[in-house]
Amino acid sequence: MQLFKKTNFDFIGMRYWAYAFSGVLIGAGLVSLFLKGGPKLGIDFTGGNLVQMAFKKDVPMQDLRAVLTSSGYKDAEIQGITGRPSYIIRVPKGPSSVDNLSKEFQKAVEDKIPGSDPVIERAEFVGPAVGRALADQALSAVLWASFLIIVYVGFRFRSTLWGVCSIVAVVHDVLSIIGIFSILNKEITVTVVAGILTLAGYSMNDTIVIYDRMRENLRLSKKESLGELINRSVNETLSRTIMTSMTVALTLLVLFFFGGEVIHDFAFAMLWGVFVGSYSSIFVAAPIIYEWQRRDKQAVVVTPGRAPVKK
Repeated sequence: MQLFKKTNFDFIGMRYWAYAFSGVLIGAGLVSLFLKGGPKLGIDFTGGNLVQMAFKKDVPMQDLRAVLTSSGYKDAEIQGITGRPSYIIRVPKGPSSVDNLSKEFQKAVEDKIPGSDPVIERAEFVGPAVGRALADQALSAVLWASFLIIVYVGFRFRSTLWGVCSIVAVVHDVLSIIGIFSILNKEITVTVVAGILTLAGYSMNDTIVIYDRMRENLRLSKKESLGELINRSVNETLSRTIMTSMTVALTLLVLFFFGGEVIHDFAFAMLWGVFVGSYSSIFVAAPIIYEWQRRDKQAVVVTPGRAPVKK
């Protein structure tokens, strides 16, 4: 099934407009990060207080959130426990001890949700050392994912150049997500990091589809210039790229508007990532190969699986 029967867009010709857009997008995010001293990290990374509260009857999460918000804890993270009327509440460290905080939560719920009979099952402080360990693990996951992507793409296309170009597109996507979170003053949590890693895989899959078509056309066509060939390859996969992105985006829109506060930021990261991931596959991953090979004075085209030929 194709959304477009045939297109002939000059993506290579539009690459400078795309570079300008990417520069503004990433530049604005980097400026925001610089002015704010880095990304706004969630409780998972910075440490805070954790309270686990059980109830006699089922209490909707939105009701519990309303109680905490009215008590001055609008930044509280609430996590339900499957199969039990119990919730885990995380809040940033404040002047109150975790014991006083748990009693405050218990009293607020008793007053505003009669008959809920809240019971404190656990109250503890999550120190910054645990947060630093989680941050180190998240950074390690991102770096290992990037390295393995380069290895995989380089092995599949028999060209380290193609692997490096693909990872540039992934870095573009990750920076844009972190940047938009900084601009909107949203927290980077473990859930958001999971979304970023998921998005990196999605973006890479999109890029590989285009690279596969480029590799096939490079082997079959000897008359087209590299720019014409890349344009044709991207146009031939454009329908697939847009249809896949629209399908994923529709699902994420449902999660964003109806999934609740717990996965709101995850859905937002994925939504933004689907947009920039599709964009970077078309306007970053493919054109950067063209730019790289244009710099070669002999204009040599590196075709995966075949000896270099002159353009």
